[in-house]
Amino acid sequence: MNILSGLFWTFFKIGAFTFGGGWAMILIIEKEIVDKHRWLDRQEFLDLLAVAQSLPGILAVNIAVAIGDKLRGIRGAIVAAMGSILPSFTMILFIAIFLTPDLIKNNETLNAVFMGIRPAVVALIIAPVLTTARSAGIGWKTVAIPVFVALLIWSKLPVVSNPILYILLGGAGGYFYLVRQSKKIKSGVAGKEDEK
Repeated sequence: MNILSGLFWTFFKIGAFTFGGGWAMILIIEKEIVDKHRWLDRQEFLDLLAVAQSLPGILAVNIAVAIGDKLRGIRGAIVAAMGSILPSFTMILFIAIFLTPDLIKNNETLNAVFMGIRPAVVALIIAPVLTTARSAGIGWKTVAIPVFVALLIWSKLPVVSNPILYILLGGAGGYFYLVRQSKKIKSGVAGKEDEK
């Protein structure tokens, strides 16, 4: 199986059997891409995840496009995106054609299935948050930053509750941190050369 067909079927399978949206898919995507197929290492995956989260649109499709592009360029991005989108599109089309909203709402079996899925979805969302935080180096000293930002967003205060503000501030902060680290490294190298 070549990488293009592997990308399509991997994301098709993930899209078909994952409930709860993008965050619920991340752990499964990581297991498939990093652990099973070894197409990316964990750090590359985290970098692509950060890029996918900061882009507008559906997280699952964004991460599929980012991984597909990294592996096989534009063709890989299209194939991975189609694999991710097709299961949901097919299911929604089937529901729209054959099931009416009243039939879904009044179906006790279907409601019981969804009630059973809800706790699993919560676990699927919490697990990648914890593993991503650990891999990104967020510890007890730095956990205050995401908690503080989450509380500000949750507060619903006019200016500070806008998540876009924190995306921009986070990007700017990351850029300035990188510039500062680069200057430290350059000054350290220059200092060693002067000693010689």
